[in-house]
Amino acid sequence: MSTTVDRAAAPDTGAGLDVETLLTELTLAEKASLTSGSGFWYTTPVARLQIPKIMVSDGPHGLRAQPGDADHLGLSGSLPATCFPTASAVASAWDPELLGRIGRALAQEARACNLSVILGPGINIKRSPLCGRNFEYFSEDPFLTGELAVGLVDGIQSRGVGTSLKHYAANNQESDRLRVDAQVDERSLREIYLPAFERVVTASQPWTVMCAYNKVNGLSASENLWLLTTVLREEMGFAGLVVSDWGAVYHRVPALLAGLDLEMPPALPASPDAVVAAVESGEVPIQELDARVRTVLELVSRGMHVLELDESFDPDAHHALAREAAAASVVLLKNEGLLPLRAGASLAVIGELARTPRFQGAGSSQVNPTRVDVMLDELRAAYSDVEFAAGYGLDGTTDDESLRAEAEQVAARAGTVVVVLGLPAADESEGFDRTHLDLPANQLELLRSVAATGAQVVVVLCNGSTVVLGDVVPHAGAVVEAWLGGQAAGGAVVDVLTGVVNPSGKLAETVPHRLEDNSSYLNFPGDSQVVRYGEGLFVGYRGYDRSHTDVAYPFGFGLSYTSFALGDLSVATSGSAADGTLAAVVSLSVTNTGPVEGAEVVQVYVEDPESSVARPVRELKGFAKVRLAAGETRTVSIDLDQRAFSFWSVANRRWAVEAGEFVVAVGTSSRDLPLRQTLPVEAPSLARPLTRDSTLHEWMADPHGRELVSREVAAGQPGSVLEPDLLSVIGTMPMSTLANFGGMSLDQAALDRVAHEWQLAAQNPSNQTGTAS
Repeated sequence: MSTTVDRAAAPDTGAGLDVETLLTELTLAEKASLTSGSGFWYTTPVARLQIPKIMVSDGPHGLRAQPGDADHLGLSGSLPATCFPTASAVASAWDPELLGRIGRALAQEARACNLSVILGPGINIKRSPLCGRNFEYFSEDPFLTGELAVGLVDGIQSRGVGTSLKHYAANNQESDRLRVDAQVDERSLREIYLPAFERVVTASQPWTVMCAYNKVNGLSASENLWLLTTVLREEMGFAGLVVSDWGAVYHRVPALLAGLDLEMPPALPASPDAVVAAVESGEVPIQELDARVRTVLELVSRGMHVLELDESFDPDAHHALAREAAAASVVLLKNEGLLPLRAGASLAVIGELARTPRFQGAGSSQVNPTRVDVMLDELRAAYSDVEFAAGYGLDGTTDDESLRAEAEQVAARAGTVVVVLGLPAADESEGFDRTHLDLPANQLELLRSVAATGAQVVVVLCNGSTVVLGDVVPHAGAVVEAWLGGQAAGGAVVDVLTGVVNPSGKLAETVPHRLEDNSSYLNFPGDSQVVRYGEGLFVGYRGYDRSHTDVAYPFGFGLSYTSFALGDLSVATSGSAADGTLAAVVSLSVTNTGPVEGAEVVQVYVEDPESSVARPVRELKGFAKVRLAAGETRTVSIDLDQRAFSFWSVANRRWAVEAGEFVVAVGTSSRDLPLRQTLPVEAPSLARPLTRDSTLHEWMADPHGRELVSREVAAGQPGSVLEPDLLSVIGTMPMSTLANFGGMSLDQAALDRVAHEWQLAAQNPSNQTGTAS
């Protein structure tokens, strides 16, 4: 699917640096110094040659800029900035264009504080709902993640500010994150953990990519030549700078040789000294160092124009955008007619989080907001005489019993009660993983008590990652997932509750019934500094679907105050899988059949019912968000390219399409796909070349191979390897092994003849008496 984000040209960045001339003028020591930063947030300047330093800052959902000397961890004292919804929230909007607008706002705030590179977005896949940093990542699905990230990166870089795509790669947990070895097979890497990086690199060329802390298959990401050079630069075509996560360089010289350009923060003077010594000893060719220095100089050249800017941003306009984005991110999970709230309703609000909002995650992404909307205040502005009770404490030291009793009294006097529940900051953060998916026990006890009063209950959830809802849904007439919606979340949630905004959010991650249902459960977070990705490809909905596991709310699910109908599906194909041009256009009609304007997300999944390799039941390969007036119908077209039908062939070391029938399924969630069309696809055979070590089954599956084996067996002695009863037992054995067995009618000499003839025929197909694969 192609995004519609405006890719306006970046503002004029001026003359910049003469990089090639500077490479001839820099001393060895100066070159080495440039491959490490200077301080927590700056590149290294070289005053002698008028090379300035530029500033970078955390900022996936809001800037955390710290001009000058930062504290030792870079975690406090940042400038005020707009706190937009976290990635887990805004992903539920399924709207790359909205991400583009947020990106442009972030870039303007960066320009206002002379900041050159924003360290984001984070695009790691939500392998487990327990990951403590899931609030900072978009989705369990690589396609959705990639499309949303393209929107954000294009928006930021259109304003002449750089981005840093992170954390590359397989950084899917916080437990022992600096040392853990993520052991993951290549096919799972290629199909799940790398595609979002590939999408953003090929579509948007982020200025930088940030390597992860962890090891990948035995090698630290910062020292992983295959990841940083073979895949990222040579295969994906990345042309920017690779920067370390802060503290992710463990051995500077091996990291430099692997393709890591910039170490942050610097290990001074150890790292530059080690680089100088390695060049002088011949361990590092000067050309290799020059390549690293070149990318640093190119980054400085691109980013230095902001140093002289004298710009500002409109905090009110950015707050309004944050409110719009937060409202678009809300997912309506349940509604038994309670929402939208009636004008003049007798309303009470219960829950400390309504008064003391939690609207962002903790750790390196924490923003100093320009202002904060409080849900309780916003509801009181919309309704008169709104009673409030805290209901529970957030710090574990309050008298929950007395708070609960007060809440029961307040609920008994109200017609409708908005109960605000969620995860306290201590429950999820960068630096540690969760151990369960439950809401706090004191909050669940409160909900049961409030529901027992007979009041109509609307639950609003404020959490950065998935929670199980088995103890929530039965006690509520409506459930609203508001996530960590940023500084304007309080007002945005009220906009949805009152019907000012019709909810259109869709889940970007599955909500399971139990943690144990998740495919990573037995292999997360690992032990002994190793985590094995034993579930392979079957992450998120791919795992639930493959195991036929019922879920509470499926990937892509979300209700609205209106209704929609999909119809008139057509799928038109073009091109050929043989030359990589296979494509399809999926077209359908979408009608708003309800009473109010609303937006629906049309989701396209591809299924490969018969495959020679294990494949997910279905995979998201396209989507479109469509806004329609009541009664309006519109035709939607979504493009699929060849990758939508492909898998990574380990045997052929490339993306491959298998001939056969595919199913294009269209609907409004991964488990609500009413429109389906079967699509025949022709593609070249993927069979491996036959050798002496191919199995008997593989020889018999090849027409020419079967002919050759049958000929030799017919000329041999009784006891044929082709006897049906025997074939079912020995068919998986290599032919070279079978030829050693006496009485099998096919000895080593016969096998040599067969293999030789097959190779000749494969090289000269016209000489075959049968048809080779």
